[in-house]
Amino acid sequence: MDWHSESGMPVPAARPVSMIDPLSTWLHRDAGQHGPVMLMYHAVASDAGSPAWPWTVTMQQFRNQLDFLAAEGYAIPTMGELVSCPAKTWTGRTAVITFDDGYVDNLAACEELQKRGMRASWFIVTGSIGQPPKWPADGRPGGRLLNATELRDMQANGMEIGSHTATHVRLTEVDETRLLHELADSKAMLEDVLGNTVGSFAYPYGAWDERCAEAVRQSGYTAACTTRTGWALRDNTPYLLRRLTVFNTDTLGSFARKLCLGRHDVRWRDLAGHAIRRLNKA
Repeated sequence: MDWHSESGMPVPAARPVSMIDPLSTWLHRDAGQHGPVMLMYHAVASDAGSPAWPWTVTMQQFRNQLDFLAAEGYAIPTMGELVSCPAKTWTGRTAVITFDDGYVDNLAACEELQKRGMRASWFIVTGSIGQPPKWPADGRPGGRLLNATELRDMQANGMEIGSHTATHVRLTEVDETRLLHELADSKAMLEDVLGNTVGSFAYPYGAWDERCAEAVRQSGYTAACTTRTGWALRDNTPYLLRRLTVFNTDTLGSFARKLCLGRHDVRWRDLAGHAIRRLNKA
């Protein structure tokens, strides 16, 4: 496989991708100018029908999105790599792929990433490793989460494994003792499973405040991501990295528009003003 990258990080050579509309292609020409983006996924389903849970994408959607990233020359570092390098390192198109919770259907997504020489960061709820999720259901996938053996295999194949707390609780709603246990216990359990230090974290439900961010830092994590939209490094702190959610309603065109605009409101009526401003500058 051939490799190339403007930022020095490896990315796979371009592969054919599905056509997207010309205006999305035109908008995407400016992608990468504002710095890296982070993409948030949860589950990947078979292609039999449209998933009911908005955070479950189909496998064909996921393949098309990965192929688009490859064809457009994106570097695909893990979250840990993103924060370990100086911001000036990421001069080209860069996208970090992340998965929250750790559903067992993520194994198929991992295989697709490996086929393309790509990697991603997974945030695991440690109290449900190898078991059905124990937090309240909201339409999420059934079945179990990834087990210890699967997590070790994923890490051995270049994937980053991080923490998503022990019980998927909203950290902003718990007292200091519970907060510290959720952070420290999940970190310790993952380190025991994986045999190495775990430095990356994702706030469940994207719920955080200054108290939570400071507790994450004091617990020994080196980076944490939220669900706020925008460029990943916008806030100039590794404990408030921003992400863009990928929904199953995203077309390849809207996916491309999210990458270049760093936001979710990328419907055509939302972008009319943006397009007019760009035309005036042309």
